[in-house]
This record gives sequence, structure tokens and C-alpha cells, in this order.
Amino acid sequence: MNESLSPIDLLVTNGRFLTMDPDLPWIEGGALAVSGGRITEIGPAAGFEGRPAARRLDARGGIVMPGLVNCHTHAAMTCFRGLADDLPLETWLNEHIFPAEARLDEEMVYWGTMLACAEMIRSGTTCFCDMYLFEASVARAAKEAGVRAVVGEVLYDFPSPNYGPIEEGFAYTRDMAARWKDDPLISVAVEPHSPYLCSAALLDEAAGISEEAGLLLVVHLAETRIERERSLAERGLTPVGYLADLGILSGRLLACHCVWLDDADIETLRAFDVKVAHNPESNMKLASGIAPVPEMLAAGVCVGLGTDGCASNNDLDLFAEMDTAAKLHKVHTLDPTVLAAEQVLKMATVEGARAVGIGAEVGSLAVGKAADIVVVDTAVPHLSPMYRPASHLVYAAKGGDVRDVMVGGRFVVRDRTLLTVDVEELMDRVAERCRNIGR
Repeated sequence: MNESLSPIDLLVTNGRFLTMDPDLPWIEGGALAVSGGRITEIGPAAGFEGRPAARRLDARGGIVMPGLVNCHTHAAMTCFRGLADDLPLETWLNEHIFPAEARLDEEMVYWGTMLACAEMIRSGTTCFCDMYLFEASVARAAKEAGVRAVVGEVLYDFPSPNYGPIEEGFAYTRDMAARWKDDPLISVAVEPHSPYLCSAALLDEAAGISEEAGLLLVVHLAETRIERERSLAERGLTPVGYLADLGILSGRLLACHCVWLDDADIETLRAFDVKVAHNPESNMKLASGIAPVPEMLAAGVCVGLGTDGCASNNDLDLFAEMDTAAKLHKVHTLDPTVLAAEQVLKMATVEGARAVGIGAEVGSLAVGKAADIVVVDTAVPHLSPMYRPASHLVYAAKGGDVRDVMVGGRFVVRDRTLLTVDVEELMDRVAERCRNIGR
């Protein structure tokens, strides 16, 4: 390298770099250059000596890694955190969540999403894939918070508190896609809720919009045993088999949960290149079951990691989710080698980005990709000493260990201070709007 090379807007130095590049996963004592919001160079620090840079970030010996990708959220459900705990999914959904959601409006969704963005950004998440109501407000909040988001209005057969009849839901989705087309941070997805809340006609129309516009298609799938048993009783097909029969499985589909699968279902997902969002903590809390993630990975299915919403998980910390995912599958299979730390890191970064349709843009530290970068402070007792950095990130690190966060080359957290949101004001606004919920 020499000074005739392109100028550097930001030079990150003095860190252990987790690139998620299979050919060079770790660079000890590395450096990374950012210009125009993208990574332009990465390698050993010696190659950057003497290079001028407009700004510098000293990682102070910490881990520099790609931003985490939360593959499944209902961000504004921060408003319902702790509202209805310790209940079966159908009771939780039909008797508590749906009635509470009937009282939502655009402003409550906006402020609830801002709260979620603050929580996610501070704990190292730089991209989330959201399914909820009033998603135009979710997009607005994510944009203002400076975080990357894939957003989609939830579609189902009964009237929505937002758009009313389903025909208006399709129009709302198309309008959002047009509004956010080519935005650097916001992407739009088509999001029918599930096979049990959506008719065949609705699912078919949603898939058609997805194909026509080249948008991600997101659906809850095979989340509970009841869902599977009803599908078999009513259609003679598993939920996966039913969607295959409708002809809507494709590489654009992100299937959330996928807990109740058999071997044939897994092979079907692989054959159609369907992506899966694994949500272990939500599935555990609702006692939905344990998704066959090791089997899906062995078959070659792309699996990302998600938190689900705060009403069924209670937090949005992907570091905690990584830890849970790795340990859950070890104890479930009685095999300590299952879901090694490196594999779980892939689920939360490069595979997660691929799952939500933006793998060419983010998910790894590579030249040409957007500079979505997280610095983890490792100068803390619970991360010392450090033999295997990947192990520490999955089994010991917490969201609170994140010191710096950048999205598209822009700092959104610096020295643990969130730069894009006034957190105190935000919490006050959410508390005010949620005062009467649950009464």
C-alpha cells in the first residue's frame, strides 16, 4: 500500500478483526479503511502505516466485527414487553396481543420501534427484518435511528387496525415498496402472517407481488405443534408441504420459526432454497418447541437468527440469542459439538444477511460491502483471558460490551453513547403512550 491509493474517510486500527470471510476469518492487529460508506481496504495494520485518513477509530484491542442481523422482529412490540408472559402461543396471541394491537396507531408504533432501534443498535444489531402493523412508521423510525431495516406490513384475512380489508393491505405494501425503492437503509418485504391466518388466495397474491417486484417474502411457518396437526388434519399436508403445493416456495422466501419439521420438510426447504429465521428464546418462552437447526444446516438450508418481538422474548439482544441458540441445541441433541461458536456467529452475521436478502451488501467485513461495523470492548473481566475470540463472542459477550457501532460508514454509537436517539426522552414518550395498555 502507498499514499497514491484512494483517500480514506475512516481508518479503524488496533483491533482483532472478525471478517466472516472463510478464507481469512480473523486478522490479528489489523486495520480497515472506509470511504464513501463502504469498506475499501482491510488487512494487517502494517500495510496501512503512514496512510492519511480524515478520521481514525482506535479499537483499543477490542474485536471489530460485522454488525449483527436480526432476522425476525416485531419491533414495536417493545410496547408490550412483559404484558402477557407465561402463556401458550394461541392464548397469548388471541386473548392478549391481538386485543392490545387493536389499540395501536401510527405514533405508538413509531415510538415503540424507536425504542427497539435504540436497544438493538446499542447491542450491536445494525439490521433487522420486521413484520408488524403501521410499517410505514417502522420504516420512518429505523431511518431516523440510522439502522438498516427490511420492513413489511403484516397481511392476514381479517381486517387490519391499519389498512382495513386485505385489498388495502396489498395496496399499502405496493405503496411502501415504491416509497422506499433504492433507499440505502430501508428495504420492503411482502409479509403474509402465516398459513393459518391467511387464505390460499392471500398467500398466492402475496407471492405474486414478491415475484413481480423482486421483494423478500416473509411468513411465520410451522411454529407450533397445533399448527402442524391442524394442517395435516385439514389438508393432509404439513405447513411446508402446503406452501409447496401452493407453489410459493422460492429463494426469496424467509420462513420464520420452522420448529415442527420432518425430514421431508427440510429437504423441501433446501430444494427451493428457502431461508429460515431461528428464534430460540421466543420458541422456548412460548414452549413452541426446538427447531431442528442442526438438521437444517446439515442439509444446506440457510438459517439466520432472530429475537422475535419483546412480548415473546422480552429483549432484543442478539448476543444473548447467540448464546441461547448454541447451548439449546447442544443440550437438546446431547452433543456438545453441535452449533459451534463459529457457526452461530455466521447465523447472526453473514447467513442472517443472506436470509433477509441483502447478503451482497452486509454481513461480513469485505471490500465493497457497506461499512456496518461493531467494536466489542474486550477489556472487561468476563472476557479475560481470551483464547478463542469466537467463543467469547457467543458464550461470554453481552450487548452491553458493544462500544462503537457504524451503519453505512456513519457512527450511530460512539464510546457507548447512542448518537441518533435521545434515549431518556424516548423512554418517557413510550411510557406515556403505554400507560393504559393492559388495563
